[in-house]
Amino acid sequence: MDPNPFLPYVRAFEELLARGRQLAPGVLPAPDLPAVAAAAPVCLMFSPHPDDEAITGGLAWRLRRQDAWRVVNVAVTLGSKQARRAARWRELEACCSHLGFELVSASGEPEQGLERIGPQTPDREPAHWEQAVRRLADLLLQYRPRLVMCPHDNDGHAAHVGTHRLVMDALRRVGSGMLPHLVLTEYWNTQPSPGLMVELSAHDVAHLVGALSLHVGEVARNPYHLTLPAGCIDAVRRGAERVGLPGSDAPEFRFASLYGWQRWNGSGTVVMPAQALALSRAPGALFA
Repeated sequence: MDPNPFLPYVRAFEELLARGRQLAPGVLPAPDLPAVAAAAPVCLMFSPHPDDEAITGGLAWRLRRQDAWRVVNVAVTLGSKQARRAARWRELEACCSHLGFELVSASGEPEQGLERIGPQTPDREPAHWEQAVRRLADLLLQYRPRLVMCPHDNDGHAAHVGTHRLVMDALRRVGSGMLPHLVLTEYWNTQPSPGLMVELSAHDVAHLVGALSLHVGEVARNPYHLTLPAGCIDAVRRGAERVGLPGSDAPEFRFASLYGWQRWNGSGTVVMPAQALALSRAPGALFA
């Protein structure tokens, strides 16, 4: 018998993961969400792959759930496996429907994303890149979002870094035609200075996990939806000293998502003051 008093604590995590594997993915009741008014502010979320809308969507979910914002998820690509794209689009539709998000494809065609979106594409295929930039700029002008979400510039995957660069080029094309807030998501790489920590409740995380499980084909090969709560727990640890000051006490959050937060000023971005957004605060008030 191991006398370490923390062994039962660690084994409880093993047991939770085992129990999670027994839960059927894609089987969950729809949440009760408020209706979206015609004049509701828009959050335009540029997701490099199907599933990023749930993995990094804690803020968007709170805006939809608490403040009845209109959240539009833009599927930038549908992944590299052509044989999976039709199924991934259907899974993405189910996930967005569960979360109350609208869904559009960056290409303008359902079941078809943009191709070859990566950090080297502007130099290697300038005409192809220009066409993709024009498409995203058109979406920005169509939806006129108050808030734009996309990966940060070093998110560790070519499609994520490419999506960041694509969004920034589209904002430069729009120029001063709109001045949205820009929230930067993270998944494959963390950000050294995220700037915005968004508290999530257990119910919030459960809905994000459930929505992520609707990507049935993806979680069948790797049940990464089950580790999302652990990532939200770790975000509280990092946020205490990355959003707060070094040496700060951890906030009384159990779960959170971390983001970069900037404001587009017509020609570039301005970093916004660091914030920890508690559940008791309306998230939309940050982006007035």
